[in-house]
Amino acid sequence: MKYVNLGNTGIKVSRICLGMMSYGDPTFSSWILPLPDAEPIVKKALDAGINFFDTADVYSKGKSEEITGKLLNPYRDEVVIASKVFFPIEGYEAAGKPNKSGLSRYHIRRAIKGSLERLNMENIDLYQIHRLDPHTSYQEVLQTLNYLIQEGKISHIGASSMFAWQFMKSLWIADQLGIEPFCSMQNHYNLVYREEEREMIPLCKDQNIAMIPWSPLARGFLSGKYKRGEEITSIRGTSDKYLTSRYFRKEDFQVLNRLIEIAHEKGVFPAQIALAWLFSKDYVTAPILGATKVEYIDQAVEALEIKLSEDDIRRLEEHYVPHPILGHS
Repeated sequence: MKYVNLGNTGIKVSRICLGMMSYGDPTFSSWILPLPDAEPIVKKALDAGINFFDTADVYSKGKSEEITGKLLNPYRDEVVIASKVFFPIEGYEAAGKPNKSGLSRYHIRRAIKGSLERLNMENIDLYQIHRLDPHTSYQEVLQTLNYLIQEGKISHIGASSMFAWQFMKSLWIADQLGIEPFCSMQNHYNLVYREEEREMIPLCKDQNIAMIPWSPLARGFLSGKYKRGEEITSIRGTSDKYLTSRYFRKEDFQVLNRLIEIAHEKGVFPAQIALAWLFSKDYVTAPILGATKVEYIDQAVEALEIKLSEDDIRRLEEHYVPHPILGHS
């Protein structure tokens, strides 16, 4: 395993982050794995040297954090735990309860208390805002998060999908207030969604912000299992509304076909080429991998050693066309 600094912090994280959204309550979504099925996958990740794990309070209504705590507490001094705040844990049940979500000081303080209890941990290493709250000032959000740092509840703070100007504004305000800024950006980035290359990625490179992209395999689209015009029969494909609404455009299949072509040339899986492409980018710290099978961990680790030539990268990228902005809401 290879390790890098998490942005401007001194924390060393593995080049692969295991996304814990895949583990929780199967009644929440049929592709989610319960604790007994998650345990061997997490154990494999630990054995492979992965020390970076990302969850959120909203995943399976808190169940993901519970599983994360149960499986990783024995290794607490070795692992980096990340969680997130913004969405209401109760989902649609929170309708009419405006303080159950967002980034107000009121909600963040209650959310961190709940997350720490579910994780059964004293602190979270990276606490991220899951989305930007248009109804709460940047000052309130940043100051509240910094209070939590001072109280020892969290170590560092990160952000997720937003526009680059919004992220830059947060960095500027933190600088003006003399407080800790966001050290990481968890954004939507993969071979079939590259809009972040326009503004967010140059900003992160300039400010040495850790980039930990979500959906690096486009919710499984880049695994090569889907064919244009064919009926979707996989558990994920039939139960995940975001898969087909985000990635099944005609031009996406052109990128996918080229990905499969190069994978065949190198004798590896398409998903490994998709990950190797991300690893080839010096601005990517650690893609957040969702793994529902033990062998997916092995394949991801092997992808770290796959070297893509400049021609490989050109061929992978040449069919991409601009997309509507996806994932900011």
